[in-house]
Amino acid sequence: MWLFLGTDAMSFSGLLIAYAVLRATKHWPNPVEALGGVHLSGIMTFILICSSVSMVMAIDAVKMRQPKAIRGWLLATIIGGVIFLGIQAYEYMHLMSDMGMTFSTYEHGNNLFSSTFFAITGFHGLHVLSGVIFLIYMYVLALKGRFDKGDYGLLEVCGLFWHFVDLVWILVFTFIYLI
Repeated sequence: MWLFLGTDAMSFSGLLIAYAVLRATKHWPNPVEALGGVHLSGIMTFILICSSVSMVMAIDAVKMRQPKAIRGWLLATIIGGVIFLGIQAYEYMHLMSDMGMTFSTYEHGNNLFSSTFFAITGFHGLHVLSGVIFLIYMYVLALKGRFDKGDYGLLEVCGLFWHFVDLVWILVFTFIYLI
């Protein structure tokens, strides 16, 4: 998992560095204005941070051998990921229909802005979707009693991926939405 996360970190680093270079060398719109504010993305950030906490609680519940708590915390983490994806889909629809932004064009500025925005946030969204699928698998295993005896190795790997996805979002949020 560490090797995968390392290569994934390089992928996101490359995308964010490319974004920074493009932004520094081209006329770039103010992201807060271009994206219609940071309200939705701020909520998304809060939800992912909360889902990281619920993931930690799920692993702690395994260590304390509390099967009902394991399932509850995993479900909370899954719900957080699904809500994040739902808000991201809503944000994309809003940007496309109300703000004149598509995958390759932007009515109010540089086309590279919209292309890089959708590429980076979409790539991250695919990671969240992968994490939700992994979490659903963990939930099914929890329902079957896989973690009842305190064996949390696989769940910890899932948690590692989920925390990585959350950390990457904090970087994406900072660089794309705030700076």
